[in-house]
Amino acid sequence: MSNIEVVDLGNIEYGEALKYQKQLFEKNLNLKINGLPTKNYLLLCEHPNVYTLGKSGKQNNLLIDADFLKKINANYYQTNRGGDITYHGPGQIVGYPVFDLDTFKLGTRDYILRIENIIIKILTKYEIKGQLNNDFIGVWIDSGKISERKICALGVKVSKAVTMHGFALNVNTNLSYFNYINPCGFTDKGVTSMQKELGKKIDFNKIKSNIVSEFLKSFF
Repeated sequence: MSNIEVVDLGNIEYGEALKYQKQLFEKNLNLKINGLPTKNYLLLCEHPNVYTLGKSGKQNNLLIDADFLKKINANYYQTNRGGDITYHGPGQIVGYPVFDLDTFKLGTRDYILRIENIIIKILTKYEIKGQLNNDFIGVWIDSGKISERKICALGVKVSKAVTMHGFALNVNTNLSYFNYINPCGFTDKGVTSMQKELGKKIDFNKIKSNIVSEFLKSFF
């Protein structure tokens, strides 16, 4: 079984979590370069309100200016992950796997697919039908329909088979913050949460526990 260390960072500023991620990422890269064994980490956290833009994203998908960001108590970061703009905030579980994919004999696409399937399994336990979209990564509800909406976003960076960044599952997220962006660059697709789909608040820590359990079963 692989050595995955689970680290719960709790509620942490995006910049602090990014700094910690980078340290682990670069540590693993250096180990690989020197032919030494790497270690796999699963970081879980919740962020205060923040918008992050991927390296190929368009800045005009952020629909508000710096003054309005302050007004809604949100920060903004440009990052080196894939994907466009997204929102992180309270009630959302964010996961940052810092994995050496060679450990699992996985390529990047299969790695992403494995995470998507983990989220789908968790949603199924709550009788929410999460689905894949053939054209876009992430986990969706009513994929391919007019009512299509994303419940979990993914954006990763991979270098020499070492990963960083990850996924964001909307559990009890305040979805109004998505009104200030074109989520993931889309203007024709919605965003949802487990709370919205089920009409009730969800036990946040239980979902986090489910995520850990499914990761440990799926990555071995």
